[in-house]
Amino acid sequence: MVRTIRFLTVFAILAGVTANAAVARQSAPQAPPPTEAAAKPVPAELPEVVARVNGEAINKADLQSAVTQLESRAGRTVPPDQRDRVFRGVLDQLIAYRLLAQESVTRNIAVSDGDVDARAAEIRKQFPSDQVFQQTLEQQHMTEAEFRDDVRQGLRITGLIDAELSTRAAVTPEQVNQFYTSNSFQQGERVRASHILIAVPENADAATKEAARAKATEILNQVKGGADFGDLDYFERGQMVGPFEEAAFALAPGQTSELVESRFGYHIIKVVDKQAARTIPLEEVRGRIEEYLRDQNREQQTQVFIDALRTKAQIEILI
Repeated sequence: MVRTIRFLTVFAILAGVTANAAVARQSAPQAPPPTEAAAKPVPAELPEVVARVNGEAINKADLQSAVTQLESRAGRTVPPDQRDRVFRGVLDQLIAYRLLAQESVTRNIAVSDGDVDARAAEIRKQFPSDQVFQQTLEQQHMTEAEFRDDVRQGLRITGLIDAELSTRAAVTPEQVNQFYTSNSFQQGERVRASHILIAVPENADAATKEAARAKATEILNQVKGGADFGDLDYFERGQMVGPFEEAAFALAPGQTSELVESRFGYHIIKVVDKQAARTIPLEEVRGRIEEYLRDQNREQQTQVFIDALRTKAQIEILI
């Protein structure tokens, strides 16, 4: 699969701002999103220059390459009925990126060669081999020097955003408390179990099943004599196959099941610990809430910053 190098940084900065918002969120129901207005039609044949930002051109090739990168990440081409919306959304991201790049130059954001080396190495690792990476450079008519220039520019933008948002994206204890009280942090009954599986194919004949059961019985006898299990850690109801779950939640800590048959084969289960349903205390989730809110603040404030740059910029959209 051909990957676009030039726009890896664009999407990393503008589309991945909230990638770590992985709080255990049982949030209040969300209102449905407002109906989107139809996007202005994008001509089938694009002009050589699709936009200008303070006099700097965004070329047709820039837009097409960015859309190709988006399609690569999505694993499918843009549906015809979504073409106008997607092309205009990508163009909007390219304009925002160009505004940030220009501002990083204006503010003289410095990036060390060591940082460029490290980031360049990270990008190269995303390719199956160095040969594929070099082929992609050739396909994009990009030299190693131009690649490093793009990496440096991306790091300048990251430095610009970090400097601009260092205080504005901070999370206060009041925000954390409000988020905690406004959302449900219930945890269902949990079991921590160890497990041995003697696998049996779903379409196995009677002889195969009997042989597996005999092997499972032998292992069960060994288990009762002290053989080792594989730890499954904690799980709640609904996470395991039915017969396994029923047996696990019926056992007391320290107990071992008889043979439990499921569509996967024969299980031997040992319950290590059980926890009753509870409300998770704030201190257990404080770190994850702070991370989520910090990402949320960063996304919002980045957009505010970009909007402020737009208001003082000369932007021509030519499609």
